[in-house]
Amino acid sequence: MRLRTTPPARAPRPARRSAHRRPARRRPARRWAAGLLAAVLTALLLAPQAGAAAPAWWPWPPGDDGGGDGPGGARVVAEDRVDDRTLDLTVDSPALGFEARVRLLLPAGWRPDAGRTWPTLYLLHGPDEAEYRSWTRYTDIEGFLADKDVLTVLPSGGQAGFYSDWWNYGLGGPGWETFHTAELPELLAAYGAGERRAVAGISVGGYGAMKYAALHPGLFHAAASYSGLLHTTMTGMRSVISGILAREGENPVGLWGDLWSGRARWSANNPYEQAAGLRDLPLYIANGNGRPGPLDPPDQGVDALEVATDLTSRAFANRLADLGVDATTHFYQGSLHGWRYWEREFRASWPVLARGLGVPAA
Repeated sequence: MRLRTTPPARAPRPARRSAHRRPARRRPARRWAAGLLAAVLTALLLAPQAGAAAPAWWPWPPGDDGGGDGPGGARVVAEDRVDDRTLDLTVDSPALGFEARVRLLLPAGWRPDAGRTWPTLYLLHGPDEAEYRSWTRYTDIEGFLADKDVLTVLPSGGQAGFYSDWWNYGLGGPGWETFHTAELPELLAAYGAGERRAVAGISVGGYGAMKYAALHPGLFHAAASYSGLLHTTMTGMRSVISGILAREGENPVGLWGDLWSGRARWSANNPYEQAAGLRDLPLYIANGNGRPGPLDPPDQGVDALEVATDLTSRAFANRLADLGVDATTHFYQGSLHGWRYWEREFRASWPVLARGLGVPAA
């Protein structure tokens, strides 16, 4: 790296898990069931009994929700100026219990001592080993945003962090939601991030965008979802979520618990059930129907994951309509649960996001 900052010495913290683990091997869909079974069996074997002490290696206090010692405890420990418009940060996060990366796409005229703030756009990724780099790896958002007067934040969300503060049998952590909605806004103020924010995401990131906007009033002023999983308790979606987590090597029960015994946690984290919190926000919802469309390769078949997200996105849009919450929707024919459609929909959603950010749509 060309630029790093070295923090002053301080008392050591308990050992933390590294965010930079070896990427999980991708399992074909036909092996999801085996992975899920193994995860569930592991959960049953390792789950602590009620009242039991936390293991010595556990990085969060018993009963903690993953929030660590609060937003004030997070700090930037390294900077990497990738190019003139790209700055990568390494953040030591109490909420997560480890370090995580955040990429900033800088607006024209940005400098640390500019003496001004910028509207801030958060773009959330899905389950992908590229994590915070995925938007810049698979799309041309740098080019699209080059003339937009916004600071763009691409935070790591883990390969399958699900934009949530994990339950983990009452032990808590990692706290991805606390990291994104409490720690980062405070930290990024030093980089010119203003209080006018919008959030958008693809796949599980679309889920995170709508959930964050609904649960944190005033934090975001617009939200967009592209192929997001927007109704987590809909019939069949528990299996979809468990499959995603198991594929990435995570324990499905550790997220919010079992759907039946942990129903309150599932409901609290479900955009569909929290949709009333989106009233008066500019919203954009897009999803393909899972059948081959104009941007799919000739041999593309039906994409089961896109079919699943389409069901939840349509249900979510209907829920908004029932509540009298306005939203711009685009439900299209397209199979691929992937970036070809997502980049197109991001561009199409820009007027909605720009309205929330208070910047020109052109």
